[in-house]
Amino acid sequence: MDDRFAVVEEMLRKAVEAHVFPCAVVEVGTSADVLLSAAAGARTFDPLAQLATPATIFDLASLTKVMSTATLIMRAVDENRIRLDDPVGAWLNEWRGADREGVTIRDLLAHSSGLTAYLPFFRDHTARREFQHAICTMPLEYAPGTQSIYSDLGFILLGFILEDAASVAAGYSGIAGTFDPAASLSAQFQRFSTFVTNEPLTFNPPREWRDRTAPTEIDSWRGRLLIGEVHDENTWALGGAAGHAGLFGTAAAVGAFARAVLRTMSGEAIVANPETLRLFARRTDVPQSSRALGWDTMLPTSSCGTRLSARAIGHTGFTGTSLWIDWERDLYVVLLSNRVHPTRENEKIRQFRPRFHDAVVEAVA
Repeated sequence: MDDRFAVVEEMLRKAVEAHVFPCAVVEVGTSADVLLSAAAGARTFDPLAQLATPATIFDLASLTKVMSTATLIMRAVDENRIRLDDPVGAWLNEWRGADREGVTIRDLLAHSSGLTAYLPFFRDHTARREFQHAICTMPLEYAPGTQSIYSDLGFILLGFILEDAASVAAGYSGIAGTFDPAASLSAQFQRFSTFVTNEPLTFNPPREWRDRTAPTEIDSWRGRLLIGEVHDENTWALGGAAGHAGLFGTAAAVGAFARAVLRTMSGEAIVANPETLRLFARRTDVPQSSRALGWDTMLPTSSCGTRLSARAIGHTGFTGTSLWIDWERDLYVVLLSNRVHPTRENEKIRQFRPRFHDAVVEAVA
């Protein structure tokens, strides 16, 4: 054990004792090295539950937005398949009307499209056709571009657009019966992820991963404990893979992605062209918003604490996950937990995350 991180590991143990989460796995590193890999707790609060290890798999929740969707958009931009200033209506013909005709791909990425944050479409909608129609025709909550409201719905649409862009590039027209299965969001991400990590990282994980997977909630809607099945209900209704959620993976897999981001920031074209990644990491000019494109940026009041560099980027996930990348320090911090077990009503992680990140930065300073 690296003695520098003794305080960090003790914080994890105490957080388990305080029922912040049943278990957590942490990875801290640089573009070249892993500095810390640590696990605490067990998969559930049952005294006989299996202990967590660095090999434990977690539902990554909204880390999907940056690891999959924003990354695939970057790569599509680099390949001239998508432009950031493409109108959404140019891709989704149901997105029409004077209130939304100027909304672009960039606005969806910046959470400034006018869409509301969330709606439980899973209760009476299934599959893409119904979700797309509902989102594209719903009233906007605010004038696009005037503010930023974090929205799952915008990223659901981005996932659909990515599939259409890949299908068109492969020579398919996009009409019924001509969709290229290789253009699916999950297939696109799998092709990318194989270049980044050999660690478990996928949508719709295979059943054999269950013995290594941290359970999430006891879900009253589905009537069962969720293990290896996506926690987010809208993603579940979309088949387990969506633009806003659905990825499962280990801390090491998320760490490998973070190292690829750091190396790209330094000039290697791994995640995307370095210039494209730097653009996506830059805070937008949306009024009173900390959002970049897909990513969030450092605020002293956010989950990353007060000590990261001003241009650090990161994201959290509802299930209790987070990734912060401080490219000026050449540092990343992965925190994966299942704080929603047995219920999402547990919000103790809100107080834990900032203190944890501050302790990590103090350890490496």
